[in-house]
This record gives sequence, C-alpha cells and structure tokens, in this order.
Amino acid sequence: MTLLGPALALLLALSPSSEETVTGPKTQTLKTPRFTLVYTEQAAGPARFLAGKLEAVRDEVAKAVGRDWPGVTEVRLGFGREEYEALAVPGQRPPPWAVALAYPERNLVLVEAHSLAQGDGQVTLRHELVHVALGQLGKGWPHWYQEGLAMELTLERKFRFSQFATLAEAVAMDRIYAFDDLSQSFPLRPDDVEIAYAQSAAFVEFLRERHGTQAFGLLIDRVQAGDPFETAFGVAFHSSPWVEEKAFRRELQLKYPWWPIFLAGGSLVWFLTALLLVVAVFKRRHEVSLHRLEQARIERLEDLGQVLLDAHERPANNDVDPLESPNAWEEPLWIVHSVRFYSPPHGRKGVTAPPQPFSSPPPPGT
Repeated sequence: MTLLGPALALLLALSPSSEETVTGPKTQTLKTPRFTLVYTEQAAGPARFLAGKLEAVRDEVAKAVGRDWPGVTEVRLGFGREEYEALAVPGQRPPPWAVALAYPERNLVLVEAHSLAQGDGQVTLRHELVHVALGQLGKGWPHWYQEGLAMELTLERKFRFSQFATLAEAVAMDRIYAFDDLSQSFPLRPDDVEIAYAQSAAFVEFLRERHGTQAFGLLIDRVQAGDPFETAFGVAFHSSPWVEEKAFRRELQLKYPWWPIFLAGGSLVWFLTALLLVVAVFKRRHEVSLHRLEQARIERLEDLGQVLLDAHERPANNDVDPLESPNAWEEPLWIVHSVRFYSPPHGRKGVTAPPQPFSSPPPPGT
C-alpha cells in the first residue's frame, strides 16, 4: 500500500486530462540552416515559398545591420487571423492591426501567412527580423534607433511621397521631436507616430550617408561588449548623438522644403488662382501709377508752354535788366533765369567786362 499510492499519483500526473485545452492548431516543421519554420496545414504553401528565400533575406539584414545574429530563428506561420493569433506566445498576442510580430528575446517571428502575398508582407517580415537581430546582438537600444534602422534597411516609405510629406510638414510646423524623447517609446497619437517613424528612419539614413555601414557594425560590437548606447555611439561614429542630431536638423530645412507638398496637393488650383489675382492687382496698380505720371508730365508741359508763350508776347525792353524788373521774381524760378554771355576782357586778366544782356533775334517778319 505504501508503494501503490505514489505510483498511482505519478500515473495520473502523466496521463492526459480530459479538461486540457488545445493551445494552438496542429503544426508542421521545415528547417533551413538558420531558420526553423513552424506552420499550419493551410500555411504549408507560404512556408515552402518562404523557406527558399529566408537565408538570402537574413544575409541582407545582417549586412545592413552590420553583423549576423547568433542562433536559429523560429518563424511561425498561421493562415488567417485565428491561426495567426493562436500561434502567438502566451500572454503576448499581436495587436489587431499587426500582421507580423517579433519576439527578440526568443529569436522568434510570428507571421500571418496570407500577408506574404500582399504588397508589404515581405517588407514587414524584414522589418521584424531587424528587431530580432538587434535583440539578439545587444540590449539597451533606443526605440528610435530600432524603428529607424528597421525602416531604413527595408526601404519602407523611403521612396513614398507620404514619407517626404510627413517630414516636410513637421519641419514647417516645427514638430520634429528630440530623439531623447523617442528613446523609450513613440507618441500615442497617429499623426505624432508618423512623424516619429519618419524622422527616425531619416536620421539613420543620415548617419549611414555620413559615416558608412562599418560604423553600424562597430556600434554593435561595442554594445555587445557592454558599453551603453551613447558610449558605443561615440566610439563608432566619432561623435555624440546630440552633435549628429544638430547636424541632422540643419539638413532637414534644405532636404524637406514645404513647397512641393503645397503644389502637389489639391490646393494647387487655388494657389495658382490666388497667385494670378495678386499679379493682376499689382499690374493694375502699376498701370494706374504710370497713367498718373503721364498726366502730371503733360500738365507740366502745358504750363511750360503757356509761360513761354506769355514771355514771347511780352514787349522786349533791352534797356532794362530782366533780373532787375519789379516783376522778374514773380515768375517761377525754373523759367526766370536769363542767359548772358560775357566777352573776355581784352589784354586784362582778372577783370570782367560789363555784362551785356543777350536777347534772341527777333522772329522773322518783324
């Protein structure tokens, strides 16, 4: 009796319970040198397709990150939302909008198999593999660096107008975040999240253009050696994140101007209409100014003609100096001055001859 009790208890513990619930659908396994694919029956086709590409994809990610990550990465494939969520790690179900999810500490990626046939499906898989790589290669990565590197390496949005528009609008409205504020997480509002993703990817691209891919590999080596991110960054890039951020912000003003966004939007017609209206107003004002100037010129010419006519009709008196006439200074100053010629003195220097009035010859017929 003393031996029967423990034996019976062990037997009951090893036997399946009728109340045990199934945690996921039945799966099959397919292996490559650096991957293990776990997939459902409905996801068998996408799994075989993916098995032929994963090794090359890993080489691309490892080259861009700077180093390959250790171990064999598990990729779980479920067809449809129900199977996809059933294969998730317990307690870590994917968000409703996500079609792929990385578990970096487990070297695991969960993928909804149907998404691989869609436009961004394979891009999303590459994005999640970047997270796995960073998680396996080191700890303490800033959130902006993880997301920016993933987007930069997979070329997400790089050639899309939305990427340019998001950054151009953020620059114009002075809504670029300090990267210290993006180290732990991104904002919650959708518009702010778009800016955070876009500027993180642009900053990583900026660093790669300035320092090359080798600097990223050296950064990983220093983080693996135990250096904090800021220290490792200084060794790898020979600069600080703060200094590089200042240079990045200066370049944003030139690289992401606002005017292409305005012209490419639906407001182009209104912009051209307003521009034509402004041009028409200025043109009309210019024409009015020219017309008034012309009127003033004609009036001055008429006044001058009248003054000359009056002077011609006035009787000439050669015995009286026009300047000494009582009425001489009543005329406008700009027509009063008489013109005199002075004869040079004969044989005497420094002595002026008496002034002789000069008058025009009489008109013909007088």
